[in-house]
Amino acid sequence: MSVVEAKSPTPNGNNTINKILAWFGTTLGQILVSIFVPVLTFLVLWQGYLFLQRANAPQIVQVLVAIVWGVGGVALLYVVTNWLVMKLPKRVSRVLQPFVFVGPAVAIMAWFLAIPVFRSLIASFRNYLGTEWVGFDNYKFAFTDPRMLETFRNNLLWLIFGTAFSVGLGLLIATLADRTRAEVIYKSIIFTPMAISFVGAGVIWKFIYTYKGTGVGIQEIGLLNALVTALGGTPQPWLNLPPWNNFLLIVIMIWLQTGYAMVILSSAIKGVPAELLEAARIDGATEIKTFFSVIVPYIKGTLLTVTTTIVIFSLKTFDIVRVMTGGNNGTNVIANEFYLQSFTYTDAGRASAIAIVLLLLVTPIIFNNVRQYNQARRGF
Repeated sequence: MSVVEAKSPTPNGNNTINKILAWFGTTLGQILVSIFVPVLTFLVLWQGYLFLQRANAPQIVQVLVAIVWGVGGVALLYVVTNWLVMKLPKRVSRVLQPFVFVGPAVAIMAWFLAIPVFRSLIASFRNYLGTEWVGFDNYKFAFTDPRMLETFRNNLLWLIFGTAFSVGLGLLIATLADRTRAEVIYKSIIFTPMAISFVGAGVIWKFIYTYKGTGVGIQEIGLLNALVTALGGTPQPWLNLPPWNNFLLIVIMIWLQTGYAMVILSSAIKGVPAELLEAARIDGATEIKTFFSVIVPYIKGTLLTVTTTIVIFSLKTFDIVRVMTGGNNGTNVIANEFYLQSFTYTDAGRASAIAIVLLLLVTPIIFNNVRQYNQARRGF
């Protein structure tokens, strides 16, 4: 036997290696590899984060390394996973590839949204400590308690008046501003409140509605009462006057949301073909008729989206009420009552039931918005 023959691998060894390589080339083998490699990459990234936690480097260095490691690691995870999926048969890769990019988002939403909703649903059937089942008692409270009925009434006011005026004023300002030379200036002024947080807006408007009371030497510092006094009127405790105090709070929402509606609707109006507007004017339509017969139907999809967004905000409004009145004097809303039940009265059962009720109120609006979006997409 020659030296070369003595060093050559055995036929059985070659067969084993070839069988292993051939198995990795099968659909099952490629699918397992496409799962194993991303999992391995994720574990390496996770160990890197643990190492950073234990490291004694300066905090700024740890933050910079964490950013680079995190962004680069996520990008690497996507690249590796996509590369492996593309190695699969076309029929399989075409099915799996969307999940490479959608899968992490779905997993995060499931962890932070679906699981908490399920846990809240279970807690809504238990007592305030979560130790005993109480059936529908918490839901009975949510739909029959006078304070809860007050919150439903107030949220309905927010939904109707807040949404109508926000969208209506946004559409009006968007239409008129597009016809002026100082469009940018006007839109910037109207949009500026959007840069303010809801809490910040509540603090600002609380000073506007401030009431110091009556007495010798008392001077009103609230802007609204100062105007009333200057015109010869009597100062009023505006936030203590139901039901008008609800409308005064809704004004803040309109002030904040009009800019958002204006910007979105203005972009949609600019997309209306000039040929349609010119044809309507040639047919003798007035500007008002052109607006309602041509512009509004053309931007119906955008109008619906803006309205839906503001409706959802009005249903879950919390910050303004919490900062301005705390829900007192007839201004309570659903989200604030949830906060009170959860953190003030420590009643987890009732708080969970209120959260589920709020979710049920918002869900049909979201489904309708998705349905409208799918219909519009099929139209294209």
